[in-house]
Amino acid sequence: MTTKNLLVELFVEELPPKALKKLGDSFANGMLEQLKTLGLAGSDSAVTPYASPRRLAAHISHVWLKAEDKAVQQKLMPVSVGLDASGNATPALLKKLQALGADLSDPKATVAALKRAPDGKAEALFYDSLVTGATLDTGLQKALDEAIRLLPIPKVMSYQLETDCELPGWSSVNFVRPAHGLVALHGKTVVPVKALGLTAGHTTHGHRFEALLSPVMFLDADSYADTLRNDGAVIASFAERKAEIARQLAAAAAKVGGGCKPIEDDALLDEVTALVERPNVLICEFEKQFLDVPQECLILTMKANQKYFPLLDANDKLTNQFLVVSNISPADTSFVVGGNERVVRPRLADAKFFFDQDRKKTLASRVESLGKVVYHNKLGTQGERVERVRAIAKTIASQLGDASLIADADLAAQLAKTDLVTDMVGEFPELQGIMGGYYALNDGLGTEVAHAIEDHYKPRFAGDALPRNMAGVVVALADKLETLVGMFGIGNLPTGDKDPFALRRHALGVIRMLVEKDLPLEIASLVKAAAPAFGDKIKDASGALTDFIFDRLAGSLREQGYSAQEVEAVLALRPQRLGDVAKRLLAVRAFAALPESPALAAANKRIGNILKKADDVDAHVSEVLLQEAAEKSLYAAMQTVLPQAQKQWEGGDYTASLQSLAALRVPVDAFFEDVMVNAEAMDLRLNRLGLLKSLHVAMNRVADLSKLAA
Repeated sequence: MTTKNLLVELFVEELPPKALKKLGDSFANGMLEQLKTLGLAGSDSAVTPYASPRRLAAHISHVWLKAEDKAVQQKLMPVSVGLDASGNATPALLKKLQALGADLSDPKATVAALKRAPDGKAEALFYDSLVTGATLDTGLQKALDEAIRLLPIPKVMSYQLETDCELPGWSSVNFVRPAHGLVALHGKTVVPVKALGLTAGHTTHGHRFEALLSPVMFLDADSYADTLRNDGAVIASFAERKAEIARQLAAAAAKVGGGCKPIEDDALLDEVTALVERPNVLICEFEKQFLDVPQECLILTMKANQKYFPLLDANDKLTNQFLVVSNISPADTSFVVGGNERVVRPRLADAKFFFDQDRKKTLASRVESLGKVVYHNKLGTQGERVERVRAIAKTIASQLGDASLIADADLAAQLAKTDLVTDMVGEFPELQGIMGGYYALNDGLGTEVAHAIEDHYKPRFAGDALPRNMAGVVVALADKLETLVGMFGIGNLPTGDKDPFALRRHALGVIRMLVEKDLPLEIASLVKAAAPAFGDKIKDASGALTDFIFDRLAGSLREQGYSAQEVEAVLALRPQRLGDVAKRLLAVRAFAALPESPALAAANKRIGNILKKADDVDAHVSEVLLQEAAEKSLYAAMQTVLPQAQKQWEGGDYTASLQSLAALRVPVDAFFEDVMVNAEAMDLRLNRLGLLKSLHVAMNRVADLSKLAA
C-alpha cells in the first residue's frame, strides 16, 4: 500500500502572538506523534509546522490510509487459575477470553490454542490475537483530538456554536480562540474528521484584506503553502515569515544608510512574526527633539507598546527613524507611515515629560518616600530594605577596599532603589536601575556612583554583563545577598519551577561576581555577615542558603562542560573562595588523566572508609613505631612529596600539587598490600592510622579525590 502526504489546518480568530510559535510546533508535532503511535506514520514521516495569526497547520509526509494489522500476545492469568484439575477452562478464563473478543464457539479448541510460558515462579496462559490496524479516518480523528487537547494554551476561551439540528440552540466550545474552519487532506482526498464543532473540508480563508480568492481552495495536501501564498496572500510558515521580516528589516536599514541597523531582539521578532500574515517593512521617523530623552526609554516604549524596531547608528546610538512591520502592502504607503508616526509621538512625548519631571527632584530627596513602599509583609518597606543593603555593602566594601570605596558603595546603596518612586520607572518598571544612573548623573554624583546605581541589578540574566566598577559589584552583591538571606530567613524558598523572587538567578549572580571578579571573599562568611542586618525579622537559615548556592554552582559548572565527578570532587570540600573553583577543576581534570590516578583515588576512598571507623585520629606519626618495610617506605616518600605538594598548594598551583602526589602511588599500593592497619598493638594501630590521616589530609586539599574512584 502506498503512502500519501497529509495536511491538517485549523482556521481560527487571531491567536495570542507570544504563544503562537509554541502552539504551532505543539500542534504539528502532536499530530505526528499520535499518527506514529497508531501506526499510520513511520520513521520516514516528517512534519512541517505552519502557524500564522489565524491558523495552525501541519503537513506530514508518508501517511498510510490504513495501519498494518498487528500480532499481539496478551498475558491472561496463571495456569492454576485458568484451568481446573482436569485441564478445562475455568469461568474466570472464559470471561477473560470473552472480554478480549475471542471466538468461543468451540471453547475447548480456543483454550487448547493458548500458549503456556513461565512467568516468574509460576506458569501463565497467553492469548495470541491479531489486532486490526487503524484506518486514517478513525486514527486521524484520535490524533487531532489529542493534539488539540495537548496544546499549551495560555488561557482558554469559551464560545458557542449554533447547532445544526432542527430545533434552534447553541453548544459551548472551549479553545484558545473561536475556530471557523478545518482542513484535512490526504493527498487530494478530504478526510472526514471533526473538531471544535467543525467538519473538515478543503477550503480556508486567506489574508483579511489582500487575498486574491475567498475562500482559498486546496487541490491537495502538498499545494497548501504555495496556494495560501498565491491565492490567500499569506506566508503560512512561521520560520519563513520570520526570515522574510529579518530580510526586509536589514534591507530597510541599508536604505536609510549611515551604517544604521535595526535593534536586535529575537523575542520582539517572534512576536511581530505572530502578528502579521504577509509582512511589509516601512521606514518611519519622529522629531529629533525626543533624542534628548535617554535612548533606553524611547527604545522600550517603541518596542513594548508599538512593536516597532528602533534604528541604531554605527555607534549604537538611537536615531530618529524606526521600522514598522505592516500587515498590508498598499500602493501608497504614506497613510500607513503617517499613522504610525502619529501613534508613536504621544508615547515619546510621555517619556520626555516623565524624564523632565523626574529631574526636578534629586534622588536623595526621594529616599524618605521608600519608607512608604511595602517590600514584603514580613520584611518591611523598601526603606528598611535599603538600610539592610547599606549595612551589608559596608561589610563587603571594608574587606575589598579603602574608605573611598566604602563611601561610594554606601551612597550608591542608599540611592539605588530611589528610582522606584519616579514617574519613568512607574510607567516602565524595566528601566529601574537604568534611570537611577541617569538621575544620579543629573544630580552631579559622578560616574562611579551613577554606574554603581545602574549596575546594582546586574547580572539580570544568564550572559548579562557584570557591574562595571567595584562599588557596583559591592552593591550588587549586597542587594542579592539581602534578598537571598531575607527570603530564606522567612522560609520563602523556590519550589519546583516556581521562583517568584528569582532566588536562583540571585544566587547565580553572586556566584558569577565572586568567580569572575576573583574576589577574596568567603561565601559562608558573606551569608552569615548579612543576617545581622535583619535583626529579629528572620531565622538563621545560613546553612540551607549556603547549600542552595553550592547547588546552583554545581549546576552551572556542569553546564560549562565539567563532568559530574569533577564537580563533585571539588565541591565536596566546600571551597569558600569561589574564584579558586575553576583552578581546582582543571587540576582535578589533569590529575584524572594521569595513569596513577585510578589507584590513588581508590586508595583515597579506602583510607577515608578506614578513618571513618576510627575515633578522632590524630595526624601524627612516630618514626620509631614504624616496623614494616612498606610503612617505612611510604613515610619516607611522604617526607619528600608532601612538603612539595603543600608548597605548590599554598602558591595556588593546584595542578602541580596534585601531580606531585602521583609519586606516592607505588608506596601506597605496597602499604595496603603488606601492612595490617588495625594491628592488635594499640600504639602500632594508632601510629598507622596517624600515617593514613596525614596522607588523607594532604591528598584532599584541592579536591576529594575519592570521588574520582570508579
